[in-house]
Amino acid sequence: MAANPVPRPPAIAANVLRGLMRTPKSLPPFLFYDDAGSALFEEITRLPEYYLTRTERGIFQRYGAEVVRDAATAEPLTMIELGAGSAEKTGLLIEQALRRSRDVVYEPIDVSGAALRAAATQLAHRWPQLRVQPMVADYTNGFRLNSHHGTRRLVLWIGSSIGNFEQVEAVRILRNVRQRLQANDMLLLGMDLAPSPSKPVSAITAAYNDAAGVTARFNTNVLARLNRELGANFDLNRFVHVAEWNSQASRMEMYLESSDHQQIRIPALSLNVRLTRGERIHTENSYKYTPSQISELLSAAGFALARTWNDPKQWFSVILARIS
Repeated sequence: MAANPVPRPPAIAANVLRGLMRTPKSLPPFLFYDDAGSALFEEITRLPEYYLTRTERGIFQRYGAEVVRDAATAEPLTMIELGAGSAEKTGLLIEQALRRSRDVVYEPIDVSGAALRAAATQLAHRWPQLRVQPMVADYTNGFRLNSHHGTRRLVLWIGSSIGNFEQVEAVRILRNVRQRLQANDMLLLGMDLAPSPSKPVSAITAAYNDAAGVTARFNTNVLARLNRELGANFDLNRFVHVAEWNSQASRMEMYLESSDHQQIRIPALSLNVRLTRGERIHTENSYKYTPSQISELLSAAGFALARTWNDPKQWFSVILARIS
């Protein structure tokens, strides 16, 4: 009797095959965010070492009214969030928007349907007047914007998610956003800042290698996903989570390091992968920006800096940009 065929989602298969055939090997970071990975990431955001979420939240708590005022004036507002997840921090901005206008639409975009459903339920319960229109999509490959005549649109790409992309790719995504916006629409970015005298490298490194090991589970969940979706036989116990600071590139780098010699079979790709002891699979970069690099990135994508809000320690920036 023949075995059931192994599902082969085209986007996953092509990217995994390309990455594992490279030297050094790599896997695309979008693999992190299945339902299990999204839940682990939400757990990461609550860790004491992970300063990014609470620092950005603090900026929204302190300056949220200014952000919404500058982004929307007194007009009805449509807020589109890329990679929304639980939308927990966004609620601070939604609350300010609803104080200015009862005509507010929130369109969260995420690859995790479970995260979107949970967020939509929570937001609808808290603000019945808010219109929530979730969209399950991979925003990195383009997305549509619903038409809302007479409203200003504010696209949110917060949480330092832009840092996960090489500059060329970040510019490409921002240009895709730019092409979908009209003259009065705006962009809000959350960007983690580079090390400085007030921000030691040790604080950044700890955020990606927490003592409780949640980030390690988040990282190895990529292999669990390949086991589930491509029929692979990765043994998660034979990989070690590695997080390192690359000062030359101004980024954190995450890897899965093989603890011994091993061979992995991926039936959906008709692929055997050999790993030597200590060999690494690169899974993520997280770039940290200087103010000048932020301005250059925006300019390359067709945006101009409008306002910047920082936390008191100057660890994180929230950037409002307009079409240039």
